[in-house]
Amino acid sequence: MINLLNKFSPAILICLMVAAAFLLMFNASLQESATMDELAHIPAGYGYVKYLDYRLNPEHPPLVKALAAFPLLFQNSFGSTRDKLNFPTNKSSWQTDINGQWVVGAQFLYESGNDADKIIQWSRIGPILLTLILIIFIYIWAKELMGRWWALLPTSLFAFSPNVLAHGHYVTTDVGAALGIFAAIYYFVKFLFEPSQKHLIFAGLAFGIAQLIKFSAVLLIPFFIFLIFTFYIWKTKIDWSSTAPDSRLRRFSIRAFRYLKTLIIIFIIGYALVYAVYFLFTVNYPIEKQVGDTKFILTSFADGPAPSGKICDLQHNKLRCLADINIVLSENRFTRPLAEYLLGVLMVIQRSAGGNTGYFLGEVSASGWWYYFPVVFALKEPIPSLILIFIAFVLGVWRIIKSLKPKTYNLKPITDYLGTHFAEFSMISFVIFYWLYSIKSPLNIGVRHILPTMPFIYILTAGSLKKWFQGFSLKKVLIGFLLVWYLAETFIAFPYFLSYFNQFGGGIKNGYKYVVDSNYDWGQDLKRLKEFVEKNKINKIAVDYFGGGNPKYYLGAEKVEYWQSAKDNPKYYGIDWLAVSINNLQNALGELHPGQLRNPEDEYRWLENPYEPYARAGTSIFIYKL
Repeated sequence: MINLLNKFSPAILICLMVAAAFLLMFNASLQESATMDELAHIPAGYGYVKYLDYRLNPEHPPLVKALAAFPLLFQNSFGSTRDKLNFPTNKSSWQTDINGQWVVGAQFLYESGNDADKIIQWSRIGPILLTLILIIFIYIWAKELMGRWWALLPTSLFAFSPNVLAHGHYVTTDVGAALGIFAAIYYFVKFLFEPSQKHLIFAGLAFGIAQLIKFSAVLLIPFFIFLIFTFYIWKTKIDWSSTAPDSRLRRFSIRAFRYLKTLIIIFIIGYALVYAVYFLFTVNYPIEKQVGDTKFILTSFADGPAPSGKICDLQHNKLRCLADINIVLSENRFTRPLAEYLLGVLMVIQRSAGGNTGYFLGEVSASGWWYYFPVVFALKEPIPSLILIFIAFVLGVWRIIKSLKPKTYNLKPITDYLGTHFAEFSMISFVIFYWLYSIKSPLNIGVRHILPTMPFIYILTAGSLKKWFQGFSLKKVLIGFLLVWYLAETFIAFPYFLSYFNQFGGGIKNGYKYVVDSNYDWGQDLKRLKEFVEKNKINKIAVDYFGGGNPKYYLGAEKVEYWQSAKDNPKYYGIDWLAVSINNLQNALGELHPGQLRNPEDEYRWLENPYEPYARAGTSIFIYKL
């Protein structure tokens, strides 16, 4: 009986984790309005699956959006007449506008007689399921590396991470990207050590799925090249002495060619899948509109068109060359799926270069901060997991130092390590690679951007702790205490996962002092503002809102007056209440980075004690009684 319990206990615990994560995400979702990006992603996904038309939101791949919109087809097909969804295909925002995603989103959710909350909740089912699949996937790989029981540690850290629970239930690409990248690296490493046709196909499909979730997965191309090159060097070193000198060139050249060939096959399989999905979702996208949209979007790309109407003038600008190729590809019905994919990649490059205006540590800037992600991670990751990660890191560095002590310098320790810990090496390399890329980029969009590295960080942490854990009971007490603390942090944070900050960051109530946007205020609290207005019987309120919701839809058009600082105090217009999203407030009050401009009338100078509101709706909307 004891053996039977021991055999099935990890599986039971995983099921409980998955169930708990689902309930936490689902219940938090029910209390929240649409976030900023969901306003564009939900209608775009519906356009893909319902109309097979990709005219909305080309700057993100389709998979998460399509999965999110898929349940809406059943609502549309099997619901009552009252529940039928009305999509604004008869509006100019769909018919003639260039990427009219925001207007279509507002019309679809709030202006077409649809039940916005029902659409939002059904759409979030897909992302929630992807998050749950990733939780299980983490356990599977961790179990292969460290056994069933230790695999529970990284799985629980991910499943109950407030950051994962926050972004795991939104119609955005971040947790989906973590799943795609995790699966792609898993199957690639598995293929390297167990080469077979099955693993080759899985590696290719996983690579393709990653590309269909987020464009940052393009980084897997140089990363896979690095991994297979490292693997080749390791294998060559292992076999060097056992290979006759006159046979080495031939043997290792053939091996290099074979590795290169398999890598190309993986990329071909992946991009064949990308082509197939984009082909499906561009079937009804009129080619004339696709060409026109592409030309317009890329008009200002890379300093404008090439001189004299030349196509692909490398001397003028290499990125402009890609833009010109993109336009040519969009004009052919067979290559236009690839053109739509390339358009998204170019849009991301353009946006990344331009940065993202935001508030961070008291300053407002569009140029970004190199230390943004390390600081945000330190402020938003629960302290108990920071302690575990720190201990694991110190232990790992210490082991490296110990291994370098002997003065007999040779490659054997390295080859031995790669042979027994290649998966660990792959994870460490990816974390370093992705973090360096993120730190270098001026696009500081929130902790969500580094979520693809979190599964690897947690697995590496557990692996290092396992080596340290042997036999000392106080270690068990320490890890047990930190895990209990970690779980307590998560359940105390419910349902305000998006606004979670650890004690270093001032907690949920004060995290906005350090950074906002998708780290704190993404528009999720509009339904809570509605509750406040109803409870206090407010007849009129001025609202300066940031997010994907619609204040007039939730509060009633007669009760809401849209507001900005430049309109002066609402009191002068007979309105005694003001609600301001903290994201807007911080961007209005934060110190400007050199070169950043802001009009004085946009700085809420007339608002007394802006950080001492009368009340809050949730965490992110400050309410003032004027």
